[in-house]
This record gives sequence, C-alpha cells and structure tokens, in this order.
Amino acid sequence: MLDLNRLKALHAVHVYGSVGAAADALMVTPSAVSQQIAKLERETGATLVERNGRGVRLTDAAGLLAEHAERILALVETAEADFEALRGAVVGRINVGAFPTAARGLLPKALSLLKERHPELDVHMYEREPEQTLREVARGELDLAVAQDWLNRPLAVPEGLARKSLFDDFADVALPAGHPMAERREIELRELHADRWISTAPGTVCHDWLAFTLRSAELEPEIAFWANEYATQLALVGQGVGCAIVPRLGRDHVPSNVRMVPIRPRQTRRIYALWRADAARRPAIRAAVEALIEASPTIG
Repeated sequence: MLDLNRLKALHAVHVYGSVGAAADALMVTPSAVSQQIAKLERETGATLVERNGRGVRLTDAAGLLAEHAERILALVETAEADFEALRGAVVGRINVGAFPTAARGLLPKALSLLKERHPELDVHMYEREPEQTLREVARGELDLAVAQDWLNRPLAVPEGLARKSLFDDFADVALPAGHPMAERREIELRELHADRWISTAPGTVCHDWLAFTLRSAELEPEIAFWANEYATQLALVGQGVGCAIVPRLGRDHVPSNVRMVPIRPRQTRRIYALWRADAARRPAIRAAVEALIEASPTIG
C-alpha cells in the first residue's frame, strides 16, 4: 500500500518544482522530502527522480503518480472534513497563515481564544506574505489564512476559496517630528510631492500598493529606502530620511520623533479570512473564523 506522506512529498515536488521548494511548502527539511521519495521508489519499484544538473527532475512515472496523488489527497481531505463535521467536535490540526501585521495585531488574541475554548484543537501559525498564503490555502498546505485587500489595489482570490470579511484597517503617513506638516490633523497626499519615501521591497503587496497610491495622487514618488519591517521604516522616518505610509493594524511603538498623520484620500484595506470552500464543513474552520471575528479590533 502506498504511504500517504510519501505521496504528499512527491506531489509537493511536482507542484513546486524542486525538493527545496517542496520542503518549504511542507515545512520539513529537504532531506526529509528526499527520504520519503526514496522510500516511495522502493515501494513502487520505479525510478521517480533523476539528477538534472545540481537539482532533480521527476520521471514520467513520477508525473503519473503525482497526478493520482493529487486526487487521493483531495479525497482524504474531504473525508476528514466530513468525519469532523459528523462528530461536530473541534479537534485535529489546523494550519493558519497571516501576513505580518495581522500575525502581530490579530492572531495572538484569536489563538488565545481558540486555546481556551477548544483545547483539543492543535493550531499552528505561519507568518506569510499575502500572495503566498493564497497559494498555500488553495493547494492545501494551509487550512485558513488572514489576507488583506487594499480597496484601491484588490488582491485576486483563486477559485474554490471562500472568505469572510473581518474588519477595515486604515493607513497614516509617518513624518519626522520636524516636518513642516507634522502637526497637521490631516494631509492631502499630493502635498508631499517633494518628499522621499520609504517602502517595503519591490514585488511585495505593500510596495506595489504604495507606488500605486502615490501615483494616484499625481506623485512620481522617489522611493529611496527599502525596509520590510515597519519598525525599521519608523526608525528611518524619525531620523528625517523620508516618509512612509503605515497601516494601523499591528503598528509597532511609534518613536517620539515620529508623527502619524491621517491622509486624504483615506487609505483602506479590508482584512478577511479565507479557506477552501470544500473544507467549510470542518468545525475547526468555523471555530477559527469565529475566533478571528471576535478578536478583530475596532480601528477608527
């Protein structure tokens, strides 16, 4: 009989293209993935991987087996969901992913609620960028994710996923305390046309959103500093090297030499939970969504 974990390892290599990427997705070591595939080769009596330069490639036999594995894993997940729904018990393991500010500003309270109410539920949390959580929920590596959707920069959600809106978050501009507009109650973005900017790295959702937002305000932004942690951005702002736009959810301590000023047009992002629609019957999913709703802050 074929071992399910070995099929899962082979399927991950098939989907992600390498042993290293498969190991990251399965949250194990590359050595563990290689060992599972080696055991699967012995079980099937077939060569499944071949050396390809410094990496490996799957054989035709492996590709055929990986396609069957995908269907088998989907059936197993459906069976588990149906069985949990029948029992009505919030048990088993659930993997939750969240982008950094949600992991800091929302998940701690939600996880505490789940631990208190459902002690038999085994919850694992992973901090991820939004696009990665979407892929991992769609592929089954994560059961539930907290995602963000800037209203002026919506995030495409794959088919087959269900979602629940949790709350709206807003962003302010961070200015050095000595900035001429630092004591204003509100600022039009276009008034900051002469300023330099601090952003997350190119290719991240927040970078793309910042560039889009500034250009929508008829600015051609000079982004001169790159830092993925908002705490680092605020430290740079405090030293007068530039401005940053920082969401309120999970906001780190604001240094005394930084002023947070609301901006017009108001920058809003919707925070929501998402999961695979065919897993909605799982009591664990419903319990986790309820905890996220209850833990959601009121951000004005």
